[in-house]
Amino acid sequence: MGGYCGYLATMAGLAAGADAAYIFEEKFDIKDLETNVQHMVEKMKTTVKRGLILRNESCNSNYTTDFIFNLYSEEGKGVFDCRKNVLGHMQQGGTPTPFDRNFGTKMGAKAVLWLTDKLKECYRHGRIFANTADSACVLGMRKRALTFQPLAELKEDTDFERRIPKTQWWLKIRPIMKILAKYDIKLDTSEHADMEHVIKKKPWPTRSPLF
Repeated sequence: MGGYCGYLATMAGLAAGADAAYIFEEKFDIKDLETNVQHMVEKMKTTVKRGLILRNESCNSNYTTDFIFNLYSEEGKGVFDCRKNVLGHMQQGGTPTPFDRNFGTKMGAKAVLWLTDKLKECYRHGRIFANTADSACVLGMRKRALTFQPLAELKEDTDFERRIPKTQWWLKIRPIMKILAKYDIKLDTSEHADMEHVIKKKPWPTRSPLF
């Protein structure tokens, strides 16, 4: 699910404690698959006898679900067995959660208030003139706040071919998945660090204690 957007796979991986989640935004190759398989083999030798691998439907045209399933099945012979499950549309719909109901109510109320304000603002001589850039907006969440953003501004930040934003905020939290899965990695957590491609950890600064 998700098309070219790996948000669902990433959040599901974090929530379920997945060992890996392959997505389109984060390119991977056969070496990455090898690393994940080796990690799974070593994990199964401990007291934890289970694992979970997630794959976004459009993460790679060659590394398909069947390919990844066959790879893990072959390399895990004698150590673990694999089962494949394609959720598809089974994970869509259903009963809305309390959060969904509350969030939908808030967004609906905010949209109606914005619409009534715009009608008053654009009303002239018995007609509505909605010819400004901010008259066509999208309501969304940005930094814990519901924000109206004009479509004209979103045009440069959108990949229309794949129907995803060019900048994905949640990519910065993907390393947490590897930390929870107990991969042997080192991360630079400074503000200017690129968390997805870290090869060296900076030494901890030494300071005199303050009293």
